[in-house]
Amino acid sequence: MAIAEDVRREAEERPAGSGGLSRRRWAVLGVLGAASFFDGLDANIVAVALPSIQRDLGGGFATAQWAVAGYSLATAVLLITGGRLGDIHGTRRVFLIGVAGFTLASGVVAAAPWPELLVGGRVAQGSMVALMLPQSMAVIRQQFRPEEWGLASAVTGLAISAGSIGGPVVGGLLTDLDLFGTGWRAVFWINVPIGAVLLACAFRVLPEGRAEQRPALDLSGAVWVALASLSLMFPLVQGPEQGWPVWSLVLLAASVGLWLYFAAHQRRRSAEGVDVLIPPTLFRKRTFTAGLAAALLTFSGATSFTFLLTYYLQFGLAWSSTRTSLAVAAVPVGIALVFQVAWKFGPARPRLFVTAGALTMLAACLGTAALASAGRTGFVPVLAAAFLMGAGTGLSSPVLTSVLLGSLSPSETGAGAGVINAATQFGSAVGIAVIGAAFFGGLGKPVGGPAAGIPADAYADALGVALLCSACVFALVVAVARALPGRGAETTRSQAAL
Repeated sequence: MAIAEDVRREAEERPAGSGGLSRRRWAVLGVLGAASFFDGLDANIVAVALPSIQRDLGGGFATAQWAVAGYSLATAVLLITGGRLGDIHGTRRVFLIGVAGFTLASGVVAAAPWPELLVGGRVAQGSMVALMLPQSMAVIRQQFRPEEWGLASAVTGLAISAGSIGGPVVGGLLTDLDLFGTGWRAVFWINVPIGAVLLACAFRVLPEGRAEQRPALDLSGAVWVALASLSLMFPLVQGPEQGWPVWSLVLLAASVGLWLYFAAHQRRRSAEGVDVLIPPTLFRKRTFTAGLAAALLTFSGATSFTFLLTYYLQFGLAWSSTRTSLAVAAVPVGIALVFQVAWKFGPARPRLFVTAGALTMLAACLGTAALASAGRTGFVPVLAAAFLMGAGTGLSSPVLTSVLLGSLSPSETGAGAGVINAATQFGSAVGIAVIGAAFFGGLGKPVGGPAAGIPADAYADALGVALLCSACVFALVVAVARALPGRGAETTRSQAAL
């Protein structure tokens, strides 16, 4: 009987038909979708709670910047390494470690008694996300037929979007509800039970999988890119708050040298036939290089817009967390409403869609700056400006993803996808650091707390300067988009499935 039961179980788990599919693949997709929702939620849930965190723990403006940028930076730096670890040690094992680590890090952030520990916990969260996310695509490719890849990818993509939309709203509501006297900490405590349930489900249904040819881990490349990233980010975040001391300028200069050394390191290893973190051959393609630059700039401007708008509404206008969250949620809503149109029709006209998206985001920046300057920042005007930013992002980001992936050969897809995801995360972190420096530099360094002694007009002026910087970023996207193809491939079957 035991043998018969084993045979029956193997038959159920054996890939169905010629496509090699497990009957449990839809349960697997549910776990991947939940993990994607988890990431989208936590990447955005913290934004509205930041002013409350800053009032409670102190730490200055740099703490708020690191709480967001540290998460994105850790994800960006380790994302490609996370994909490699899945190939080497197995997607299931690495995914489970990522979920468990993320849950634990969330508890650390929720209980943090001082700002440095909170920032460290956010960096740990981003690191664990870098282990989870790359495994999703690998599992989808293993468990689903090629004609189902589009549908499965759409489920995880929509889950991230749903998390992004719900993040600001949930964050604002939890902060204002002050559940059990936890205040903003409930924003992170909620991850602990959700993470525990997700871990149990993943342990039960997620299949094991490894690459047929395991790549070597370019550990030295990961170390150099981490050093180069930190030497750029640390002075950009800490420098303005400390009046740009000499060490901050030295680190910025050193970051240039470190990035150049990292590029030379990757070229040398590639020439020797050794596995590299970022294949240099990717950047020999004009379309890929231009698309990657446009994606990095787009996410730099869009992420910093949400970050700064949150600060202005809560500190400059004294809006509640809930009211702020409802206004800021218009950004992901705008993305979701135009995403499908851009994904289906944008790849045929990439230059047009990316340019239109960048101009829409530029208009959102200028419009918001004008509203703040004129003092016409009621709920509806702010909601409209935020929606405009989301719509612009939704017009361009899916098209850039399609163009970038379409420029890669089949052998380059894995590494290229990792580079694309890392660039968008890195762009988000750099945007918050650079444009945030313009905003907080305009406010100065107040004594007695972040909002002490600063009139609303000063916040409006600082926001105007920062949004002009963002507008310049989107103008650069328009210029870079000229290097993208005017006509692209027709919509593929997987795109149409979305």
